Amino acid sequence: MIQVTPAATREVFRLKSKQKSANALFRVRVQPGGCCGLYYQMTFDQVLQPDDVVYKCGEIQVVIDTQSLSQLEGLTLDYSEDLMGGGFRFNNPHAAQTCGCSHSFQARV
Repeated sequence: MIQVTPAATREVFRLKSKQKSANALFRVRVQPGGCCGLYYQMTFDQVLQPDDVVYKCGEIQVVIDTQSLSQLEGLTLDYSEDLMGGGFRFNNPHAAQTCGCSHSFQARV
């Protein structure tokens, strides 16, 4: 299960309102790269793929592909603002280590 805080939900809705399609799907995936080996990628997509899993998280739906699912299971997505600006925060129980930006992580083995 994936959890999305109310602050993150508001930010996703704000970003979604700038999309051309009101039916845009909020997608979260894990990609190779970043300073710790893996990084989070959030996009808006128009099409569900056959291997996608859709989570209903409060008022939003989060789409995750099955390749990313095992590394995102139990994730809490938050959003906060500080003096440096706003950003999403990822609380991932599968992250053994994260970098300073919190967008890149090393998975537990």
